[in-house]
Amino acid sequence: MKIDRAQIVDTALTILNDVGIDGLSTRLIAQRLGVQQPALYWHFKGKQSLLAAMNTEMLKRNHSRRTPQPGETWQDFLRANARSFRFALLAWRDGARVHAGTEADPSDLDTIEIQLSCLSTAGFTPGQALELQIAIGRYVVGCVLEEQADGAGAPDRPDLDAAAKGHPTFAKAIAHYRANGHEAFFERGLDLLIRGAEAVNQT
Repeated sequence: MKIDRAQIVDTALTILNDVGIDGLSTRLIAQRLGVQQPALYWHFKGKQSLLAAMNTEMLKRNHSRRTPQPGETWQDFLRANARSFRFALLAWRDGARVHAGTEADPSDLDTIEIQLSCLSTAGFTPGQALELQIAIGRYVVGCVLEEQADGAGAPDRPDLDAAAKGHPTFAKAIAHYRANGHEAFFERGLDLLIRGAEAVNQT
């Protein structure tokens, strides 16, 4: 049976949703495709190169707000872009772990040029624009990593809420945290990053 890169990536993503990144292996992919493991190495040198291709495909399928719309402010674009990126990673089991450690795909350079140009037009240097994009991107990955780990079930731990009763300021803070949740805190953290970028852009 002849297979191509697209088949391998598609099968790997299906298996990822079934067993997670720790259960994903070239042996399992080969079994699912009905081929021998060496057949995969014609297309991918190892698991890391496969994960990079899986990341590219995940974003291609689910990350829909990658460039600014006409007349959109840089702040609104960054918010929309970050929300779309978060959605894309959450769409796949262990999506944040698949993405972590990857670099931009060369095929995305036109899109990245548009993103950086949007920020440069707003007054950021190219270096500052890239720093801001990286900061927000890593923030999104970290948020999704925590969210997906929480969804997988946290280990047993002391009752933090009960222990907080002797610390009134922390008790109010943890109550606020419990009353909101992942998405609300994601939005507030994103707002802090963008407000910080506004301050930098005004100096």
